[in-house]
Amino acid sequence: MRALCGAGLFGAFGIAPAALAADYQGEKVAEFVREMTQDYGFASEQLVEMLAQAERKQAILDAISRPAERVKPWKEYRPIFITDSRVAQGVDFWRENQAALARAEQEYGVPAEVIVAIIGVETFYGRNTGSYRVIDALSTLGFDYPPRQPFFRQQLKEFLLLAREEQVDPLTLTGSYAGAMGLPQFMPSSFRAYAVDFDADGRIDIWKNPVDAIGSAANYFKQHGWTADEPVVARATVKGERHSDGLTEGLEPVKNAAELRQLGWQWQSDKNMADDTAVTAFRLDGADGDEYWVGLPNFYVITRYNRSVMYAMAVHQLAEQLAQARGTP
Repeated sequence: MRALCGAGLFGAFGIAPAALAADYQGEKVAEFVREMTQDYGFASEQLVEMLAQAERKQAILDAISRPAERVKPWKEYRPIFITDSRVAQGVDFWRENQAALARAEQEYGVPAEVIVAIIGVETFYGRNTGSYRVIDALSTLGFDYPPRQPFFRQQLKEFLLLAREEQVDPLTLTGSYAGAMGLPQFMPSSFRAYAVDFDADGRIDIWKNPVDAIGSAANYFKQHGWTADEPVVARATVKGERHSDGLTEGLEPVKNAAELRQLGWQWQSDKNMADDTAVTAFRLDGADGDEYWVGLPNFYVITRYNRSVMYAMAVHQLAEQLAQARGTP
């Protein structure tokens, strides 16, 4: 796709000199502007003019700085995402986008129900994609939130690059308070790395085009190692005094199946799993007591989308219920 350079970026979007609040101008953004002009060929005057139209949002700083709420146990977390409404509307989304989902499954090897579940958990099938301008979110966090300033400033760079590459007005795109965008809630770096023009119309639109969102989510999974026709998790039983030594700290699968067996873990698909299979072992506080699970390589792929065991389990179990409700084997 043709990229706009220099003055073309802003001239094409009709961005006029702004006499607005100008929260981001002057020395505050001078270093950032120098990097963008030197490294990526942006016109400094017009970049300054565009950033002057970005608005500092205290609500964004409040949201990201808010003390973390009590981590919900699985028995409270699961009912948030596994609901009759989310399943029913997911089946509707699946039916409406059946062709795109079938093609994504064929091209990337990711089951349709998993793609639908990701979009369902992230944005309720596009109903909750965020209402902040991305330029406001990333400028606010990139310049006024020191704890993660480098990350969000890099995302601001990626955002301006994607706007240039996709020939869209950076002042109009919206997303979450953290700058996540569209139906699949991609950060700008993920958009540039994994988003695809799945309907081949010449542009990538993950905001309003479910076909592009579907292809992009499937590509993300494929590029992170999803293996077609492989399981995601196995329910386990444990015995012996050493079983707790098998629990994974963090998300990285640092143990293999053989090591877990030696520590007293067993699961139904045990006989079909190679000894050297990398696994994540975890315990959840379920409605009926402790649940022990073995996460397989595809489970780890889901955690690459959102680094949370409970998130990955919610996606997996929603996918299972979607497939069951739709009658998929």
